[in-house]
Amino acid sequence: MSHHYSGPHFGFPNGDARLDLTDLYAFPKPGDAGKSILIMNVHPSVSLDPPGPTTSIPFAPNAIYEFKIDTNGDDVADVAYRVDFSPFTSDGQTATLRLITGPQAAAAKGGRELLIENAVVSLDLNATVTEGGRHRLFAGWRSDPFFFDPVGALNGFQFGKDFFTDKDVCSIVLEVPNSVLGPGQVGVWARTLTNVDGRWVQADRGARPAQTPFLTGEAREAYLAAEPANDADFIAAFAHSLEHAGGYAHEDAKRVAGTLLPDILPFDHTQPASYPSNGRKLTDDVLDHFLAILTNGKVTTDGLGPHDDLLVDFPYLGPPHTAAAARSAL
Repeated sequence: MSHHYSGPHFGFPNGDARLDLTDLYAFPKPGDAGKSILIMNVHPSVSLDPPGPTTSIPFAPNAIYEFKIDTNGDDVADVAYRVDFSPFTSDGQTATLRLITGPQAAAAKGGRELLIENAVVSLDLNATVTEGGRHRLFAGWRSDPFFFDPVGALNGFQFGKDFFTDKDVCSIVLEVPNSVLGPGQVGVWARTLTNVDGRWVQADRGARPAQTPFLTGEAREAYLAAEPANDADFIAAFAHSLEHAGGYAHEDAKRVAGTLLPDILPFDHTQPASYPSNGRKLTDDVLDHFLAILTNGKVTTDGLGPHDDLLVDFPYLGPPHTAAAARSAL
């Protein structure tokens, strides 16, 4: 999996699928040099253990979903896009988008600019898009663009079927002006937070695919709660996993682990997107890249490719496989 099932035992953070960060994407807007696209996918439509559908309610109302952006290379956010959601009712759910800049962007609270409010969350095949403050927002169920065979990965890398080809996720898609990002390379990551006794607690975070489920080991809980600026603390945990999975020598494992941290996605909107060097497109085969690292070159591909239901226009992700009425009946 990419970042799916990042909780204990390939479950969900805090036991809530809606807090589970599955993937992060960043790429220049096709045909518009002044805009970029940021996509955060959360909430897989099915669980692995026990197998079965997750809740039909897309987003947690007692949660915050954030894109974090470091503009000066210190691994601390200077810009944040914050999305929160209304309680789910018979009328559905709505989203609010805020922009936070400066020192407050690194915190879970503080001053913020309201960009969009009462944006309708899409529950069915049609994508509802809301505009405001030079930004566009989509939030709702979509087809999961990630392609991989996690069952095969856990079965000695004997790959066969793309587990995600008929699965859905809940997507937050932003079109942002590049003036907010600034010139040159920035670092992007995503996180989810939940309210515990009146205090915001980070439930999940990440940027680079597959690292959390495969490399954090016994440090997973601490890793999910940590900030990228402190990711050097987890080099030893990553190295241990690489020694076990790929047969690396100890010093080589430490060296490779150091290249994977901090868990931030580099992105320069003036250059074409291509993982891992610059952002991530929806079609980038990120797991082939990761498998080669994890296995020390012994396994270099799962033989799977991008899905064929992607869209050429915003919000770029294909429509969900399950209609709203059918999902609520599951």
